[in-house]
Amino acid sequence: MAGVSVVLPSVLQPLAGGQSFLTAPAETAVTVEGVLDLVTGEYPALSRRLRDETGAVRRYVNIYVNGNEIRRLQGLATEVSPGGEVLIIQSVAGG
Repeated sequence: MAGVSVVLPSVLQPLAGGQSFLTAPAETAVTVEGVLDLVTGEYPALSRRLRDETGAVRRYVNIYVNGNEIRRLQGLATEVSPGGEVLIIQSVAGG
């Protein structure tokens, strides 16, 4: 079965059972929102870390589809084809 790979940074892996990769099943193109819904269904803490109560991507979370930041594309409506990759990066504050 084809799917979309979701790559998690080490800081988020404990919220996904220690996994660094999650896979969303997809036979056709799906939106980033759909991918996140699929992969975070079993991990509510991960879901809350990525999106706020309105469903918007949190300010400090950057999501890339095949190397392109979704805020510069169509946001959560950005499509990902089967075999594509979604990379999640959480900004680290401090200095």
